[in-house]
Amino acid sequence: MLTIFSVPKPFEGRIGEIQRRALASWAALDGGSVQVLLLGGEPGTADAAREARAEHVPELSRTEHGTPRLDAAFAAADSVAKHPIRCFVNADVVLYDDLPEATARVREQAESFLLVGQTVEVDEAGSRTDALAHGRRRGAAALDYFVFPAGLYSNVPPFAIGRACFDNWLVWRARQDAIVVDATADVVAAHQRHDYAHVEGGKEEAYYGEEAARNLALAGGKSRLYTLHDASHVLREGRLRRNPGAPLRWRENVRKAGWKLGVR
Repeated sequence: MLTIFSVPKPFEGRIGEIQRRALASWAALDGGSVQVLLLGGEPGTADAAREARAEHVPELSRTEHGTPRLDAAFAAADSVAKHPIRCFVNADVVLYDDLPEATARVREQAESFLLVGQTVEVDEAGSRTDALAHGRRRGAAALDYFVFPAGLYSNVPPFAIGRACFDNWLVWRARQDAIVVDATADVVAAHQRHDYAHVEGGKEEAYYGEEAARNLALAGGKSRLYTLHDASHVLREGRLRRNPGAPLRWRENVRKAGWKLGVR
């Protein structure tokens, strides 16, 4: 059984519509048996939770700039979670029933794990088939959902959610005590395209601004910014296999070199 938690943006305008679609998809997973938690007090969150029959935890500590903190989110989820497996997901991502199915397959083969995977970029989220057919893979560094057993993460730094680096740190941290599973081949998750109007300073601020720099420092530097290339295992047709590129990080080094050269 799965507890899904997220820290949404304000439920206003297009981003509000996007988040409501994502929320509806989570609530329907596994026949509606999952627990869904919305964390934080952004405008419209309480109403959206009530409409989706999700639970709302309004109190969440923030950074000095008013951004919700990752450590607070994980602690809040732990305090009310009903199930031993957690899924932290960005509020703009639509999930399908292949996620709980993949989680069950991994649990049969490993006790301690982090399950992650690439999302596909879509304009409008439809069925899993539509997302797979028309979506564009977002790449190994774009991490939008994290599935793990309770207790995997302790002493989470006070990262600013929605700013760069904290998602990559989650992969690095999991690699210290567990296997990290790239489930891209078995799981389709749809990231709905949106702008960064909700962030003062836009995308540039989210990725390269003051709080992003602070997140990098909290992570312990660039050497701890892991991606899917650093996953120790891959999941294909329900079976775990070792990722041969992970030990020497050669795939990740190639990705970074390509990025610096402008190759996408």
